[in-house]
Amino acid sequence: MVLAGAMVMAMGTGMSISAEETYTIGATYYTLQTEFCMRMDNYATKYCEENGINYVSYDGNNDAATQLSQVETMIADGVDAIILNPQDADACVACVEVAEEAGIPIIGVNTMVNTDKLTSYVGSQDVSAGEEIMQYMIDYMESEEFNIVVLEGPMGQSAQLQRWEGINNVLADYEGIEILAYDTANWSRSEAMTLMETWLTTYGDEIDAVVAENDEMALGARQAIEAEGYDIPCIGIDGITDAVTAIQNGGMIASDFQDAEGQISGAIDAAVAVLNGEEVEKEIWIPFQMITPDNVEEFVDRY
Repeated sequence: MVLAGAMVMAMGTGMSISAEETYTIGATYYTLQTEFCMRMDNYATKYCEENGINYVSYDGNNDAATQLSQVETMIADGVDAIILNPQDADACVACVEVAEEAGIPIIGVNTMVNTDKLTSYVGSQDVSAGEEIMQYMIDYMESEEFNIVVLEGPMGQSAQLQRWEGINNVLADYEGIEILAYDTANWSRSEAMTLMETWLTTYGDEIDAVVAENDEMALGARQAIEAEGYDIPCIGIDGITDAVTAIQNGGMIASDFQDAEGQISGAIDAAVAVLNGEEVEKEIWIPFQMITPDNVEEFVDRY
């Protein structure tokens, strides 16, 4: 165990702090059923073990009420700080409010919540990610006139709202690109596959490209596309393992890599800094990085 003076450094933030004593940090994730959130949780476990921090985490099962109950449990159990990966930007405001009332720092990570009462937020710029994948698809298509379908994340979650905003920011300059259909597949590969099957039945050859707000959905869409004998380009966000493989073999054209380990270690560092009585930035940004066929080998076996 590392005690007083233990040095902690975030992968993605460049911050470094010293833990003045052993702290207990609790975390609630909106789900632990996707690779990205599992990466955050697994790295948090490792990171805290290596730095003498007690760590406990919860799976919110995509339910804001469950996350509120988990925050209340962590408060009752006497954690020193809480990390919140919220399921819904509005519904999870209650999580922040009960932590603030209890005098416990609460750090947001990865997905945002609509309150200024968070102690700090660590994440990546989702509007820019939406813009980047849409522009990459346009450049890939080498055309300003084609039809797309868009797979969205859980409605009301900050990543869904902001990535959708980014996609439409780009499309505002391209009147010849039409969105034939858009709907949520809740970050789920299986839901995306089912939704894509429906769209293929409805639109068939009219669909020229698939823009998905995460890799799981892009991969699910691609499964449906291949099963029906089509070859429609798909793009996503996160840079998960299967997406990297798909970019290698041509199943996806690209993915905007989101640094799960950098985000969660940054959130832990921020929590420890606050507990040490130090000031932290209200917003700490970890950059996205586009994975393409030209640089995909750099991301193989990264984790």
